[in-house]
Amino acid sequence: MPATLPLTQAGTTLLTLLVGMSGAAIAYAVSLPAWVLLGPALASSLASLSGLRLAIAPPVRDSCFIVLGIAIGAGFDPGTGGALMRWPLAFVVLAVALLVTMLLCRALLCRGFGFDRRSATLAAAPGHLSFVLGLATDLGIDVARITVVQSIRLLFLTISVPFIAVAMGYEFSDLVLSGDAPLTIGPLAGLVIAAIVLGIVFRRLRFPAPLLLAAMVVSALGHVTEQTSGAVPEFLLAPAFLVLGTMIGTRFSGMSRRAFLGSLLAGLGTTLVSVTVTTLAAIPVAVALGMPTAHVLAAFAPGGLETMIALGATMAASPGFVAACHVARLLILIVLIPLLLGRRAPA
Repeated sequence: MPATLPLTQAGTTLLTLLVGMSGAAIAYAVSLPAWVLLGPALASSLASLSGLRLAIAPPVRDSCFIVLGIAIGAGFDPGTGGALMRWPLAFVVLAVALLVTMLLCRALLCRGFGFDRRSATLAAAPGHLSFVLGLATDLGIDVARITVVQSIRLLFLTISVPFIAVAMGYEFSDLVLSGDAPLTIGPLAGLVIAAIVLGIVFRRLRFPAPLLLAAMVVSALGHVTEQTSGAVPEFLLAPAFLVLGTMIGTRFSGMSRRAFLGSLLAGLGTTLVSVTVTTLAAIPVAVALGMPTAHVLAAFAPGGLETMIALGATMAASPGFVAACHVARLLILIVLIPLLLGRRAPA
């Protein structure tokens, strides 16, 4: 058996970030799109599967979400509210796409990979992993197998969306999410404090990604009301993106290669179905709303709320639209998953 090092949490986090930085450097050198996300995600995934124990300490993770949330919220302006009246169309199409995705993925997992109906339903769910795993535990379903399929879907979703966006003509350039001058230390500190306070409230209310959404809300309110103005400095933004990308690969830490390879094709199959349905749904919505298809694709992406909101921001997509679609996706899944599971079988 390979020897394991008794690393502290700080040491593990440092090792994990070094792996992510190496991946980002390689991705930048070979000109990958969204290199600061894809490079760390791929590097940390490979390192985790090779046996390294990788993890990001909660304070580092939370700091990353606050920085990204403030940066994304800075993309709001006083005219943002005018688009709200056109968004319900997107939510209706999104709900239909989620239903089609789950039905197709469930059929694929049952007929092609030997999943039972309930395990396939949970493994097919496009996101909301904590809710899915809670249901799997309560129903006595194979949690490990569902986790592997869901983790593979998130990794390959993160990889595929930027390349699809490039194929649609979008060019990734830099990390600047706003053309404004950088925020000064005073307003930035005020937004951080407000985000932490609201994040605690959101967490108690069981909101998804509470700190990210809280930071987005306080930053958006500040910019819409013109109480604050400016963008997050790039020296803070780049590390936040790197941490976000690295965290994706840490999902595979401690996972055996046998478990990974055993569910690899199932994860790839569900990813392919999900991305195909999402792309077909995004095209008519983009035409109807007058938005670039790549922007709607980031908003409709079947999973990865934090990653896709951040990725959408780098593409200059409306941050409110992307965030609203992802929160709507989670709310729809809360209703849709139990309906497709059906009634609990008698013990």
